Amino acid sequence: MTDDELPEGWSHRPTTGADADELLALVNASVLAAAGFADFTAQEVAEGLAGPCSMVAVTADGTIAGWGYLDNPGNGPDDFVEVYAHPEGGRPALHPLLARMLAETARRARERGGEGTVQAGAIPVELPWIEALTAAGFTFVKQHARMQIDLPVPPTGAVPGVTVRPVREDELPEFFAVYDAAFRDTPDYQPTGYDRWRERFVDGHQVRLDEWFVAEADGAVAGVLQSSEQNADSGEGWVKHLAVRAEFRKRGVGRALLAAAFARYLANGRVSAGLGVDLANPTEAIRLYTGVGMRAAYQANIYERPALD
Repeated sequence: MTDDELPEGWSHRPTTGADADELLALVNASVLAAAGFADFTAQEVAEGLAGPCSMVAVTADGTIAGWGYLDNPGNGPDDFVEVYAHPEGGRPALHPLLARMLAETARRARERGGEGTVQAGAIPVELPWIEALTAAGFTFVKQHARMQIDLPVPPTGAVPGVTVRPVREDELPEFFAVYDAAFRDTPDYQPTGYDRWRERFVDGHQVRLDEWFVAEADGAVAGVLQSSEQNADSGEGWVKHLAVRAEFRKRGVGRALLAAAFARYLANGRVSAGLGVDLANPTEAIRLYTGVGMRAAYQANIYERPALD
């Protein structure tokens, strides 16, 4: 048996919605073993199930030993692959599921004329997963950090010339336009569209627009903050996206947006706030987050390889 083959009696199959609870338990067991706490959510499982490809490895008795899926928010040329194996007996699923995911990314790349990359993330202590990625031709490119802060936070003064308020439903197209424009100068930007964005984050999802904010300066929308309910069960407010238009950066807009979000999270009964940040972001977003008192709960390495190798 090679590394890319499942043990005798095991098999692959596509996922279904009925797998959601078992997948959530599997991923949180994997994350808990690696990071010391489990923060994967039912919403993230739903997003994985809805992605371009989602497959599990099951044991002879039908138990899910591992889950692999692809994420591609805008259906662009770059996929992100996730593979989780249960820490108790699921490790033989790592290489085979990764091989299945890479076969799918290669198929998708051929349909696009051969262009595209694949990325994957790993907490540094996840040595078997890093070994699988390295064996498949991935190389390290950067790090992400999972940031967190306890609420309440010390009060901060208002930012002169900047007004922050919750977004209105009719403003969502402009909200998206600001978000999309702000992220165009980041390394992993993939073009999407308003309809696709609504599909991923608004329509059919639990959304609290009182936790989504716009910042206005000089009579224009200067920045936006999109929250998510993904960690609501643990009492954490989650900043899904924070974007400031280039011409308004270095004026305290991001700080004002975070202050408004932290205050609203606290008023809504949250006990902490969190977000993820690309440490290679050219806007140096990490300086904003550490500057308001956030700390890194853990860091994850990001690896990459061509979709066709």
